[in-house]
Amino acid sequence: MMPAASSRVSGRDRTTTATRGRDRPPRRAGATAAGTRCSRSGHVARPPGPLWKNCAVSTHTPASRKAASRGSAFDSFFHITERGSTLAREIRGGVVTFFTMAYILVLNPLILSTPHEGIDPLGTTEQIAAGTALIAGVMTILMGLVANYPMALAAGLGINAMVAYTLVGTNGMTYADAMGLIVIEGVIILILVLTGFREAVFKAVPAHIKTAISVGIGLFIALIGLVDAKVVRAGGTPLELGLGGSLQGWPVLVFLFGLFLMIILHVCKVKGSILIGIVASTVLAAVIETVLHLGAFDPEANPTGWSLSVPSLSGSPVELPDPATLGHFNLLGSLDRVGVVSVVLLVFSLLLADFFDTMGTMVAIGAEGDLLDEHGNPPRTREILVVDSLAAVAGGAGGVSSNTAYVESAAGVGEGARTGLASVVTGALFLASMFLAPVVSMVPYEAATPALVVVGFLMMTQVTDIDWKSPEIALPAFITIIMMPFSYSITNGIGSGFIAYLVVQLARGRVRQIHPLMWVAGALFVVYFTLTPIRAITKRSEERRVGKECRS
Repeated sequence: MMPAASSRVSGRDRTTTATRGRDRPPRRAGATAAGTRCSRSGHVARPPGPLWKNCAVSTHTPASRKAASRGSAFDSFFHITERGSTLAREIRGGVVTFFTMAYILVLNPLILSTPHEGIDPLGTTEQIAAGTALIAGVMTILMGLVANYPMALAAGLGINAMVAYTLVGTNGMTYADAMGLIVIEGVIILILVLTGFREAVFKAVPAHIKTAISVGIGLFIALIGLVDAKVVRAGGTPLELGLGGSLQGWPVLVFLFGLFLMIILHVCKVKGSILIGIVASTVLAAVIETVLHLGAFDPEANPTGWSLSVPSLSGSPVELPDPATLGHFNLLGSLDRVGVVSVVLLVFSLLLADFFDTMGTMVAIGAEGDLLDEHGNPPRTREILVVDSLAAVAGGAGGVSSNTAYVESAAGVGEGARTGLASVVTGALFLASMFLAPVVSMVPYEAATPALVVVGFLMMTQVTDIDWKSPEIALPAFITIIMMPFSYSITNGIGSGFIAYLVVQLARGRVRQIHPLMWVAGALFVVYFTLTPIRAITKRSEERRVGKECRS
């Protein structure tokens, strides 16, 4: 496919302890005259560092473990203790993130091997899967080491679908030509980051819109979880419960088992609740498949089968990878196929989706982990955006489509991840999956997607930070929130919210309060939302030009 402000982004200190994460350290409230903040136990904590707007948080770990952690190289490099985490939490979070997004190793090859008449894919499904895992692993590890942020990257679902179903085949455009466009788009975004433009746009977004982005993404990923597990499907209404309005099939039972197991463990404050739920659900799914042989989902022949991957293992669990797609891209081949104007419009649509998806995702993750400052900005924003831009270039050059930030990373943060060490763990698992693809593919959607619903709840709790009694704040926030799940796109939600914010501020006569970059972003989104008629106009103009040349 496809990437929220802190619950304290408005600048008000919360006076209640949030329950968004089972292992999350408690929030603090109350400041002393000296500028330090006091914990609930009355102990004075140190003043906030550059990455925190509140005090250093408690880890609830024994003193011996704290001392060992502080003295470790991991703690010194990743600031694990400083961010109120532990080595165990980071590892658990990294593992959970991997399993909630491992579906991309199956889905990306299926999408990028879509047949087109006279156009071959860049490799077999196994080769595309190996390249997908390699690029995702390297870039996610880079995110952890360079940006120290618990956010994983992999081939973006929205963009790979655009490659396979829109770009490839247009006037004979090949997969290599389309990957060349991805590389160009990634280079442009990287330039925007290095010049400070992308970061400036991000920081120009009002605080309540950032909070709305986080809440909207929470609803969006919860809907993704329900749809992918076939708990809700397209029906007589746009969506209906299960099959024909009723829950049917063993796979749905596995989903419900995993969901309620995670809920029970979460409310009982059991460590590792999300990971335990995924593992237990996978075991249950494997047992059911062994006994009943349900097979894969088919809308006609097997509507109650397993979504995407069947939880069974045949043959060896280990296989040698062959990432043959690496380097298969044609940088300027699209120019000969569709012309300069079409290339500009295509690159623009790719760029805008990448540009704002990552912005929403990194804010949502930072808000869930209490990593944002008082303005709703995550630490090392520029480093995060640089790595994300490089991931787009790497994905195109690797022949596996643009790699981007995954909002499923919030599942790992909900499990306790707070630093880049979790990303390193996730990246290492992606690299290992190149050799253990049969084992990874055993985890069905129904076992992993309950985590998205639980994390959606955790992110939804931030909705109280929006001033719903103020229409000029609440309406743009509301539009941002609803457009993400209803249009199935983070970018659409952000763009709708931006435009609504500009309209409301204009109506209130507050033009001077609008940051200039918000005008730029709003104008770009207007173009983005009207790309189809713009393309139709340019196509007709080109046809008329060619017709005149032929007549002359």
